Amino acid sequence: MYGSRDQIRQVYLEVWTKLQNGSVLEPMEHLIAQVIELHPEYHTLLQQGESAQQAEFTPESGQSNPFLHMGMHIALQEQTGTDRPAGIKSIHQKLCLRMGQHDAEHAMMECLGEALWHAQRAGNAPDEQAYLECLQRIAAK
Repeated sequence: MYGSRDQIRQVYLEVWTKLQNGSVLEPMEHLIAQVIELHPEYHTLLQQGESAQQAEFTPESGQSNPFLHMGMHIALQEQTGTDRPAGIKSIHQKLCLRMGQHDAEHAMMECLGEALWHAQRAGNAPDEQAYLECLQRIAAK
């Protein structure tokens, strides 16, 4: 699901339209649809079509980015599905047992967001070891 911001957002909007029409979904679209369905607070935005695609979400405006949020759910599901970085799958399972999948992923997003932020600032790939250590601290609580 790589591409420009607008291309990625367009995928979400297309999946939303397919959901509304009862259309058949491709496997990746099915994953996106599951995440969309878990977030009814974003449904109104997705109904806005192109204006949602062009919307700006800035911390200064007090808005979180719903596309980023849903994308982080998908990233976590892909990471746990492949157990990369190694060990994330068992951390995810432990957290899911304790708090359910959706809340577990929200907790894990703190670490993912931090890892991505540090990588972006440094101009490097995310530090997998630091990321796992953060996740392990959450799992140990």
